[in-house]
Amino acid sequence: MEFQTPKPVVSVRVVSEDGELGASCREIMAAHATVQWRITVGFPPAGPEDDLYIWDGTDALVFPEWVRGTAGKHLFLVERKRLAEFQERAPFAQGSILLKPVAQPTLTAFLGLAIAAHAARISSTESLRAVRDQMLQCVIQANLRLQEYDQDRTNFLARAVHDFRAPLTAINGYCGLLLEDAVGPLSAEQKEVLRRMQQSAQRLSKLAVAMFDLSVGRFRRDDTDLQCGDLRDAVHQAIHEISPLALEKQIQIAVDLAAPGDRDLRFDHGQMVQVLVNLLDNACKFTPRGGYVEIRGFPWMWERRTAGAFSKQVERRVRAMREPNAYRVDVCDSGMRIDPEFLEEIFEEYTSYSSSGDRSGGGLGLAICRMILSQHQGRVWAGNLEHGPVFSFVLPLHQRTTGAVEPAVSSSTQAGLKRVTIHASSQY
Repeated sequence: MEFQTPKPVVSVRVVSEDGELGASCREIMAAHATVQWRITVGFPPAGPEDDLYIWDGTDALVFPEWVRGTAGKHLFLVERKRLAEFQERAPFAQGSILLKPVAQPTLTAFLGLAIAAHAARISSTESLRAVRDQMLQCVIQANLRLQEYDQDRTNFLARAVHDFRAPLTAINGYCGLLLEDAVGPLSAEQKEVLRRMQQSAQRLSKLAVAMFDLSVGRFRRDDTDLQCGDLRDAVHQAIHEISPLALEKQIQIAVDLAAPGDRDLRFDHGQMVQVLVNLLDNACKFTPRGGYVEIRGFPWMWERRTAGAFSKQVERRVRAMREPNAYRVDVCDSGMRIDPEFLEEIFEEYTSYSSSGDRSGGGLGLAICRMILSQHQGRVWAGNLEHGPVFSFVLPLHQRTTGAVEPAVSSSTQAGLKRVTIHASSQY
């Protein structure tokens, strides 16, 4: 019989009132399978009982005296405008500062360094530890300067993109006036040119909005308006918006949505339409002429703690549960399969296409999908089926409150419970 060496347990305390920070730390640390994590959110005890501390809201905190002697075990989240004040008040924290709001990659990198430092504290000699700590301080100071530069660049990009939106909106409005013959009659050929111009302006406007959201999304409070609704309305609205592209390529779109059962779906309607439009736009872009796109929706048992959405490992707690806790939507198409090594990267905003037929880069649309679904406490991922790729996302199902009324469903979506095939050539 083989005996596995027990994994070391690392205790982490997140000193914060922000529940999302604790959730982010759990998600990051779940990827480090070499150790077991015990994460606590709340104020610290009277002594240094934990292996790592993450301090949030440091401008209002008075640090215990023992923090000064254990600076290597701490990360301090500080607003940039309070950086100079904090550095003067806590000079012992110079090498462990993260600027708020902290980007996920930055937090991941620093937690990785903290993990390595913790392992070194256990195994290294005093001399080696001193050299390592000195090198680590230099790296962290350089990273702090890079964070400042990143915030300056992000602020500039957000202002530039915001300025693009006004002229694009004006162009779109002028095209609409001309199409309505508001300034005189036009021929059919002229109207067709204007329609194409208007579609291009609308796509540029959506791209500008996407870039703006990605730039400032992590700097603003979550304003997602979650309301009980029917996802079929959002699906049909998204198909309507994507129909010009599907019509041009003669792509058939099939919809098969099951009811969520006796639980409610709560989502921001406008943001969910945007998610579906982005996924359908991606599918139509890479589906060959005369191909197909299929949208399937069904209740699903989602285990949030599994590392991968397609993981076959099922916990005992999950095996004992038969009640679905989420609603899953799959968007499949008959286009080129995605290289497995790019299935995670395609949702990164800095990943780009290497060619027009390559799906290794997802573009801004997929990055926006991930941001929106994260705000909805959901998840999005990609995979490959036998005949092409599939993009899937899940939304949590909520217990229906007593006396709640089911959301009204428009007449155009009454057929959503059974399979419907929508041809791009028909008026939808």
